[in-house]
Amino acid sequence: MSTTGRLESIWIKRAKRGPMDAVEAARANAGSGLEGNADQGGKRQVTLLSVEGWADAVATVEGEPDPILRRANLLVSGVDLVETRGKTLRVGKVEIRIYGETRPCRRMEEGHTGLRAALDPEWRAGAYGEILSDGEIKLGDEVRWVESSPE
Repeated sequence: MSTTGRLESIWIKRAKRGPMDAVEAARANAGSGLEGNADQGGKRQVTLLSVEGWADAVATVEGEPDPILRRANLLVSGVDLVETRGKTLRVGKVEIRIYGETRPCRRMEEGHTGLRAALDPEWRAGAYGEILSDGEIKLGDEVRWVESSPE
């Protein structure tokens, strides 16, 4: 997989357990989250899913479920999210510190039979993190890992 990728989709969740709205751009606020998104503050301000992880998961279920069923905020391609706890991802000009693996919940199964189990291995359900810098992100933005400075 390459060292740079692309922002493929952005979804905003209006309310807890509410619908996911696809948008072309979103405002990211450091320490808070995506403007208009139900999840604000804490270490789970934004959730990410990779196109590649999603493809691996859906290859094991019947049909072709839409990635919106995963209920992540950002769908990225070209960057590996596996074992990235503690790393910083730059989406456009916005930096996101990854805090951990997003675990699939029963909502995945409600969306598509077999999806929860399909998303379980190898960080397939994606990652979650905290927004470190303010800025707007938009579809097509470059996505890449920020190299940590030597200590």
